[in-house]
Amino acid sequence: MRWTMVVLASCLMTAGCVGGSSMAERQDENIQSSLQYDDVPCDQLLAQRNQVAQQNNLPITAKPSFSNPAMGFGPFTPDMRSKARRDADKASGEIDAMSRSIERRDCSKPKKKDKFALPGSKPSSPAQ
Repeated sequence: MRWTMVVLASCLMTAGCVGGSSMAERQDENIQSSLQYDDVPCDQLLAQRNQVAQQNNLPITAKPSFSNPAMGFGPFTPDMRSKARRDADKASGEIDAMSRSIERRDCSKPKKKDKFALPGSKPSSPAQ
């Protein structure tokens, strides 16, 4: 029984440590910086985020998710997710980064006008 536990533990450590394929490392890769999207015009960024969400059947409010492995075994747990799940998790990270850039820059709000005037009225000239 003791040898079985030793062999099992060594297999888990080997599987998790080989080539950065542990669940924790792969999930951390899904987190993206929103600063990379700050140079993209707001209308294009909104369209891009909506397209990524639609392609992956995710809401535009998607955020990366994390599994909760047994205490202390995160770096040693092999990534057993399917390719479709890994792609959806990566898309969630992209959507979240785009959404944070959109929110920070107030892209989803209409532009404020500098002057308030009635439609069709001429701007008033200053009094002399």
